[in-house]
Amino acid sequence: MKRSIRIASVAIAASLVLAACGSDDAADTAAPAGPTDTVTVDPAQTEGGLLAAVQARGTLICGVSQGLPGFSIVEADGSYSGFDADYCKAIAAAVLGDADAVDFVELSAAARFTALQAGEIDVLVRNTTWTATRDGAEGAAFAMTTFYDGQGMMVNTDSGIDAIDDMANTTICVQAGTTTQLNLESTFAARGLAYTALTFEGNDQLQEAYFEGRCDGWTSDLSQLAAFRGTWPAEQGGSDSVKILADVISKEPLGPLVNDGDTEWFDVVNWVVIATIQAEEFGMTSANVDSIRAATNADESPEVGRFLGLVDGFDPGLGLDADWAYNIVSQVGNYEEIYLRNVGPATPLGLPRGVNSLWTDGGLLYAPPFR
Repeated sequence: MKRSIRIASVAIAASLVLAACGSDDAADTAAPAGPTDTVTVDPAQTEGGLLAAVQARGTLICGVSQGLPGFSIVEADGSYSGFDADYCKAIAAAVLGDADAVDFVELSAAARFTALQAGEIDVLVRNTTWTATRDGAEGAAFAMTTFYDGQGMMVNTDSGIDAIDDMANTTICVQAGTTTQLNLESTFAARGLAYTALTFEGNDQLQEAYFEGRCDGWTSDLSQLAAFRGTWPAEQGGSDSVKILADVISKEPLGPLVNDGDTEWFDVVNWVVIATIQAEEFGMTSANVDSIRAATNADESPEVGRFLGLVDGFDPGLGLDADWAYNIVSQVGNYEEIYLRNVGPATPLGLPRGVNSLWTDGGLLYAPPFR
């Protein structure tokens, strides 16, 4: 993959004001060493907006977490893998024709919105919850949700705790200054449960406190709890030593976001997500897309033809090459492929599709028509 960039901006200090973050803020593990250079993009100085700026630059600058198993991880060879990382690659495949043309920027929860607002990244794909305040006051525009999540609770398997109602007078570890903490407060107040919140700025400190036995429970997004449980150290008892309760106490729709004001760029990011879902609806994968493309008669299968860029004269006005959706599927895959290889049942996270299934399978994923 392309180089990683860690944001070391003076703007980070100001971003602490913006840290009223959701339970998706739980990915603040230590980042690997890397360059500390930053890149600022001013689409106002580039005719055509941010899409033109990205295409002229030849790389996508994509903000991700500082290391969350299943979502954004740096491999031994320096490449990035994970659900969020794959959506960065999908955007690059659509916009630049090359899924590898990504500069990954590792961002803390506190720094992510400032980095986006300052133009230090083109798009944020960092397990970030779509909320009214973020959509409004922070000037972010959320594209279609890629992962429907919810806040949960993790406890020791031998704790005797089977539900949140069993947690009166316990100590719960939670990331400070987040809506995770607010959800915890409101849930326990509604149930009349007394508790002590032990707060931490990042999950590296939080996890260490849990290892030390200072917490009876750890609350975060269910996907993040599954990520940490799936990689629980053997010296701490392994993954069987902790369990995630069945209680779900919030809604956490996660997805890519861009700055308000550039509708062309928003439309591109939005339709990249839609394309991965539509490809799954078509039964189109990275393994079979070339054979489908070769066999497609656009007159007989016009929707597939439009999707693959085979219909002469069809241009949805996104400013992309006709084969942009084909590039996504061939280089990154459809939604099912992205989900299963990163967070699905066969991975350490072991997450079933659930509500992240297609609408035809009882889930929430639904692609608008390619017309």
